[in-house]
Amino acid sequence: MTLASSEWGKPGAPRVVCLHGVTGHGLHFARLGERLASRFQVIAPDLLGHGDSRREPPWSLAAQVEDLFDTVGREPAICIGHSFGARIAIELAAGEPGFAPRLVLLDPAISLPPQVALFAAENTRAERAYNSFAEGVDHRYEESALHSTNRTELEHELESHLVRSEDGLWRYRYCQSAVIASYSDLATAPPPFETLRVPTLLVLGAHSYLTYDHLLDDHRAALGDLLEVVTVDAGHTILLDAFDETAAAIEAFLS
Repeated sequence: MTLASSEWGKPGAPRVVCLHGVTGHGLHFARLGERLASRFQVIAPDLLGHGDSRREPPWSLAAQVEDLFDTVGREPAICIGHSFGARIAIELAAGEPGFAPRLVLLDPAISLPPQVALFAAENTRAERAYNSFAEGVDHRYEESALHSTNRTELEHELESHLVRSEDGLWRYRYCQSAVIASYSDLATAPPPFETLRVPTLLVLGAHSYLTYDHLLDDHRAALGDLLEVVTVDAGHTILLDAFDETAAAIEAFLS
């Protein structure tokens, strides 16, 4: 089954597939897609349970991978994944050797310790509903680790993601059950890094609530000079906290 997706650039150009994190949507990559559009065809699907894609289960990693291949095909594509999207990117790359000639992992949630995944899943059970769009924006802005998030860009992004429900409250366009299932998947072991020997850019948020410390040594040992690590002055949502710095690192890596 195909997924809803957004696209920038021209068909026939080298392809880039962008994969968002849990509770996100494909348009999270709009600014990056526009920036890369002169050189690439950029495709940003809404993952299962998110945006305009189907809500019904299964929401497993295997289902995400199957529906993504149905949506973007199996022709080679550079994969850019943020958070949970980074885990899906490496599942795509490991499951179809040759599909992803390069990987860009943005503050990745590849494998979470079980207690962290449990905390995140339990926290997701609380409904996020607001009396107005402005209240939702205020709440999301207050969650920013540094308050370095560009509020104007955040508001612009939420215009396509925080919508008014029939009861008059404003909610995000994702299924809570799908999000909880995703955190369960993140507590499982990822594909071995040795199976992912392609040039890889790892961009970490210096102030992210996630840590990559438990994986970084193994990743470096497996990839050697194929792995480039960049740290930006940002929290977890680095495309909102440090867009220019992150986009410049991606452009340099892709050139």
